[in-house]
Amino acid sequence: MLQDNLTVESAILIGVVTLSQDLRMVLDYLDELEFLAETAGATVMNRFIQRIDSQNPGTLIGKGKLEEIRLYAEENDIDILIFDDDLSPTQLRNIEQAIGRRVVDRTNLILDIFAKRAQTAYAKVQVELAQYLYLLPRLAGMWSHLERQRGGIGLRGPGEREIETDRRIIRQRIGKLREDLKKIDLQMNTQRQNRGKMVRVALVGYTNVGKSTLMNLLSKSEVFAENKLFATLDTTTRKVVIGNLPFLLSDTVGFIRKLPHHLVESFKSTLDEVRESDLLLHVVDISHPGFEEQIGIVNQTLSDLHCADKPVILLFNKMDAFSYVPKDEDDLTPGTRENISLEDLMNSWMAKNNNPCIFISAKQRTNIEALKELLYAQVREIHTTRYPYNDFLY
Repeated sequence: MLQDNLTVESAILIGVVTLSQDLRMVLDYLDELEFLAETAGATVMNRFIQRIDSQNPGTLIGKGKLEEIRLYAEENDIDILIFDDDLSPTQLRNIEQAIGRRVVDRTNLILDIFAKRAQTAYAKVQVELAQYLYLLPRLAGMWSHLERQRGGIGLRGPGEREIETDRRIIRQRIGKLREDLKKIDLQMNTQRQNRGKMVRVALVGYTNVGKSTLMNLLSKSEVFAENKLFATLDTTTRKVVIGNLPFLLSDTVGFIRKLPHHLVESFKSTLDEVRESDLLLHVVDISHPGFEEQIGIVNQTLSDLHCADKPVILLFNKMDAFSYVPKDEDDLTPGTRENISLEDLMNSWMAKNNNPCIFISAKQRTNIEALKELLYAQVREIHTTRYPYNDFLY
């Protein structure tokens, strides 16, 4: 895990181009990995990319690239290596031995950020459980210093017993944390039941798309929001009134590519707010070059949570940050995402999308009144379907 923000660590990023992901995708992923690293408190000094047909089972990347990274790390006094792909315990141990620097993978980095962001006792229990589930199969790598003593009489056995002791302690701690989460789950379920029968709307989306800013705007609250990944871990629920129609609005943790399954398991109760919602407000950062892939990742996560059939409003945020490069008239090459104007995107998505769709800027308050009208109409439809005798009130 990375150290606290008082100590800024120098880092290099490593990504691989494979048959399933091209160079453009890897560069985009490394941009996100750099944002993750900065959020965790590291300064990225360089990036290394290798094209491989298949993963090296021992070190992920080839020996030549590994040696190149080792020389750069030594010459520039690099503290930590961050891999965009998850590493097996064996790969983690072998790379650390080969380069002599600490190594973390994408999952480890995300867990570290969650540990820093956790504020409430509930979130801290969830993160600790996820960390132990990640750590358990990697204990042997933490005891790699014992390998130098291989063959020493009376040394190898106690080392193995020490690992088994640690495993037993961690398993016991995992069991205790799971029991704690069950108790908290019951409390959270009771709280949800006590909220009455108001329509419930959940903000969902990729991390750092502006959900918390939008939450503050609609609910007139002060939910923590900043331009960093995973600014929100604990689900916040507020009562919102549009016109004379009240409903509950929940801000949830942002999704991300390769969201560690340990976190998904640990944050089950947090994600229950999504499962039990009546309407999803899917927030998208329209200014991000890979926003369409992010939409796909969120939709897949919602499908994994069995929420794909819920009514959705697709909300494109950050209109103010959108930019494009128009093609020259004599340029006959196929257009790219960077050549499409915001107006063309708006027309395209509004035409092909089956769900209600709106473009806004929460920061500049652009189209917020139109969003409120759309929310009012959607919530009113759900409410009057549930309580037809109240229709005349709204």
